[in-house]
Amino acid sequence: MSLILEVKDLHVRYGKVEAVHGVNLKVEAGKIVTVIGPNGAGKSTMLNAVMGALPVSGSSSGSVRFLGHDMSGIPVEGRVARGMCLVPEKRELFATMTVEDNLLLGAFRRKRAGERNYLDQMDVVYDLFPRLKERAKQEAGTLSGGERQMLAVGRALMAKPQLLMLDEPSLGLAPLIVKEIFHIIHNLRQTGVATLLIEQNARAALQVADYGYVIETGDMAMEGEASALASNPKVIETYLGLAKKAA
Repeated sequence: MSLILEVKDLHVRYGKVEAVHGVNLKVEAGKIVTVIGPNGAGKSTMLNAVMGALPVSGSSSGSVRFLGHDMSGIPVEGRVARGMCLVPEKRELFATMTVEDNLLLGAFRRKRAGERNYLDQMDVVYDLFPRLKERAKQEAGTLSGGERQMLAVGRALMAKPQLLMLDEPSLGLAPLIVKEIFHIIHNLRQTGVATLLIEQNARAALQVADYGYVIETGDMAMEGEASALASNPKVIETYLGLAKKAA
């Protein structure tokens, strides 16, 4: 399998405080890779560093290579143009615009680049999310939480990325909607896009992923095939056991 993303010895600092300590991570083509861990472990910080989207107060060192190219010094816009796409935790939709217009905005970069078939992902998105097609003329702000998450992912797919990064897609959603969202993430395999999933819901994440990493207080504590991590006694006790009790 070809390597889409390779992160080596990534450190992230906010002033004098180091939030991520020498993280290493790989994502292969067509695979779903998840990073699980408790709140505040550094998952989202790591993702923002990979995307080049750290706040002004943050700085990073180490190597981020995408499709074999070093991303050092390349801003967010440049990384998006190369095929990286991040769906942030807050989703950041345009609430007063329709579902369809939000999706069209996702393809704007491709249109500006002169691609004639820049809308070729619209049917793909509507096949993945039939509910979005039903609500195409509805304002995004009137959608349910689950539908807004679908729209955020759909808008990202309109850019035809080679790497889709999802930051806590299940956050704040009801259990039934969470199940639906993870079913959709599983179905992303059909698109061929590589997926990096950051998630607190360890049980659901490991069920859909091919490979997993466990991050604790800024360090990668464990990694391995998702099925192996799901049966690891430490992971079960620390993450899956708690999820089981809460279920």
